[in-house]
Amino acid sequence: MTAQAVELHNHHRDVTGGWLRPAVFGVMDGLVSNAALLAGVIGGGATGNGVVIAGLAGLAAGAFSMATGEYTSVASQRELTQAEIAVERRELARNPEAEERELALLYQSRGLTPELATEVARQLHHDDEVAWRVHAREELGVDPDDLPSPWVAAGSSFLAFAIGALIPVLPFLIGMSSVLAVVVLTATALFGTGALVAVLTSRSPLYGGARQLALGALATAVTYGVGSLVGTFIG
Repeated sequence: MTAQAVELHNHHRDVTGGWLRPAVFGVMDGLVSNAALLAGVIGGGATGNGVVIAGLAGLAAGAFSMATGEYTSVASQRELTQAEIAVERRELARNPEAEERELALLYQSRGLTPELATEVARQLHHDDEVAWRVHAREELGVDPDDLPSPWVAAGSSFLAFAIGALIPVLPFLIGMSSVLAVVVLTATALFGTGALVAVLTSRSPLYGGARQLALGALATAVTYGVGSLVGTFIG
């Protein structure tokens, strides 16, 4: 079979695009932090419009904070990676023979015979563009053609947090005043998102949902208690 006849199939999901982690973190954080915030202000004695204002303020502040943090974090990581790639390219330009030997030794450490490792490294170094990309993948552990985007991370985080944070506020936005509605809706969303993430990562949805529900319930209960204490002292 010729090289032209070979068809490559990619059956794997994208795990380096930079959107899943901030999206998951954002929606979970939005749910837990805003539910806890509402529990705190309700525990402190707030009602009606005060709860809605607090919830929407928490949504806006949290979404922008998450997006800003994700952008800065991913941009810094990307810039550091690009700086290290630039170092590797300079080393290849200055001393290609040493870099070729280094690559051959690396392949030997992974099980290739010295002769085959040397030949593979030699052929990869025929093309400078191929060589620096191979060194980046092998030495730095990154794909220089698939670095995470800070804009994707920031956008995913912003939208996910806003969606998660909106859920606990919904009952009050539609005119309901029962805390039980907030608890039920938030608990359902926590369990559902935990289960969904577990399915995406091939884990037990029951365990994933229960774990997220327990963590969210703990955070909300503690914040409600703090709000009740503050409300008692300043009431």
